Amino acid sequence: MIEHADIDTELIPILDKVSDPEIPVLTILDMGVVRYAKLVDDVVLIKITPTYSGCPAMDVIADDITTAFKKAGYKVNIDLVLTPAWTTDWISEEGRDALEKYGIAPPLEAEADKDALLGNKKIVKCTNCGSQNTNLVSQFGSTACKALFQCEDCQEPFDYFKCLK
Repeated sequence: MIEHADIDTELIPILDKVSDPEIPVLTILDMGVVRYAKLVDDVVLIKITPTYSGCPAMDVIADDITTAFKKAGYKVNIDLVLTPAWTTDWISEEGRDALEKYGIAPPLEAEADKDALLGNKKIVKCTNCGSQNTNLVSQFGSTACKALFQCEDCQEPFDYFKCLK
């Protein structure tokens, strides 16, 4: 879980059941979008931050959170918080591992990300064979937060989750 999040520990098991709708192997806790979750006067107050300010998944995430807490017998109030902006630094280590196993290369650090996306260095690791002999195919992959790469060794295409700072 991200260090900056303020979450009551008894709410974590419920939040941990809510998946990111675009990357179902990640929970919203893995993604680091939950900023605040507290039980106050019989209502769970939750603040979430989108990965992109226009992320279409946020409505689905809010609905899924509401459903999960209603099933657990809680009333919930969800607020969308835009500042500070979400960063890929908030993806948990477990989340980064899950991304790679799922076939999405996890984000590199900012400078390395720039080198990879400009085609200056072959540093994005293939999620199929582990080779770094990969090439950028498109700045945009299956979603705006991903780029499409292809491995020159095994020829497999794969998504790379872009770094956001």
